[in-house]
Amino acid sequence: MATAASASPGALGAKTPARGPSASARHPAPKPTPAFARPSPRRAPAPGRPRASQHLGGAGAGVASSSSAAANGSGLHVPPAIAPLALPKMAGAMGTHKNVLLFYCEEMRELAQQVVARNDDIELRSISWRTFADGFPNLFISNAHSIRGRHVAFLASFSSPSVIFEQLSIIYALPKLFISSFTLILPFFPTGTSERMEDEGDIATAFTLARILSNIPISRGGPSSLVIFDIHALQERFYFGDSVLPCFESGIPLLKSRLQELPDSHNITIAFPDDGAWKRFYKQLQHFPMVVCNKVREGEQRIVRIKEGDPRGRHVVIVDDLVQSGGTLIECQKVLAAHGAAKVSAYVTHGIFPNNSWEKFQPDNGEGPEHGLSHFWLTDSCPLTVKAVKDRRPFEILSLAGSISSALQI
Repeated sequence: MATAASASPGALGAKTPARGPSASARHPAPKPTPAFARPSPRRAPAPGRPRASQHLGGAGAGVASSSSAAANGSGLHVPPAIAPLALPKMAGAMGTHKNVLLFYCEEMRELAQQVVARNDDIELRSISWRTFADGFPNLFISNAHSIRGRHVAFLASFSSPSVIFEQLSIIYALPKLFISSFTLILPFFPTGTSERMEDEGDIATAFTLARILSNIPISRGGPSSLVIFDIHALQERFYFGDSVLPCFESGIPLLKSRLQELPDSHNITIAFPDDGAWKRFYKQLQHFPMVVCNKVREGEQRIVRIKEGDPRGRHVVIVDDLVQSGGTLIECQKVLAAHGAAKVSAYVTHGIFPNNSWEKFQPDNGEGPEHGLSHFWLTDSCPLTVKAVKDRRPFEILSLAGSISSALQI
C-alpha cells in the first residue's frame, strides 16, 4: 500500500503548475485555526496616557494577567482569581435585621409596647390623637422629618366605624413622608363576615374595606405591606388590589404552643363548630384527632350536632377564627359534653363579644364540661375585649406580639 509520501501528484489530486503566477499565490490556503486563539498583540499606550484595565479589579489586574501568561509559557491568557463582588444587604435577608419605627393607635398601645419589648430593632413612636370642637380628628406626627428613609409600621385597630377614619388619615399620610417602606398591621379585619351577597342588594363591606386599604399610597420602597391574622374567609385575600402586598398570618401557632404546656397535652382533640372552620384550620392542626360539628335546622331552631369524630374521654378544644354572641360555641360545648368529653376548652383568634356577650362563658371549676369551659384562649387582636376579660376565668390571652415582631422583619 502506497504511503502519502510516495503517492503520485495525480493520486493526491494535484494540478500541473500553470504559466504565470502560481495557484497558491492567487488563492492562498487558509491557515489552520488553533484550538485556543492567541491573544492579539496590544499596542503600547500613548505616552502620558493612563492605561485602562479591561478586567475587574483595577489597573493592576492587567499587569497580573501579563505575568501569568508569561509564567505558564503557553501564551494563553489565564484570568487572575477575582474575589466575588459584595452584594448589598437586603432588609429581611438571613442574618440581617430591619430597624422599624412602630406607630400605633391608642387602643393598641399595650400590644405595641409588648412588640417593642420583644425586639430591639423596633422603636416605638407616638401620634398626637386630638379632635376639633366639631369632633373631627386633629392629628399630628411628631418629628416627621426624622422618619425619612426609615422603615415605618402602624399598628391599627378598626374596632368600630367611629375610629376607622382617623386611623386611615394616618395610614395614608405616613407613606408620603419619604420613608423606605410602610407596613400596616391590622390584626383583625373587621368586615370579614360580610364577604358575600346572599340576596340582591346585599353589600359585601369586606370588599369595600379591602379596596380602601388597596389604595394606600406607595412609599419610596414600593407598595405598602398589610399584615392580617386569620381573615374570616380565605377568598377575601383576592379582594385586595395589586397596589398593596397582603401578608396573612395565623394565631394557631400560639394555640399549639399553649397546648403543649398542658398536663394532658397527650389527650387533646380538636373540634370545629362547622365545616368552614374545618376548611380554614385543619391543615395546621392535622396531627390532632378531630371532631367536626355542623348546624342543622329543626323547625325554627338551629341545632349543633357531631358530624364526625369521637370526643369520649378527651380534652376537646373548639377552634374557630372569631366569636361574636358565642351561641354556636356554647351549643357545641353542650353536644361534646353529652357525648362523653372529659373537658371542653375553646380558642378563637378574634374575641369580638358585642354587648358583653363574653359573660355567657363560665369556668367549669373542675366539675365537668357540662358546667363550663376549662380554658377559653383569645389573642389580643381586639384590645377592648382584652381589657374586659382580663383576669377573668376561663379566659386567657395569647399575645400576638411575637408574631407581629417577626412579621415586621419580612
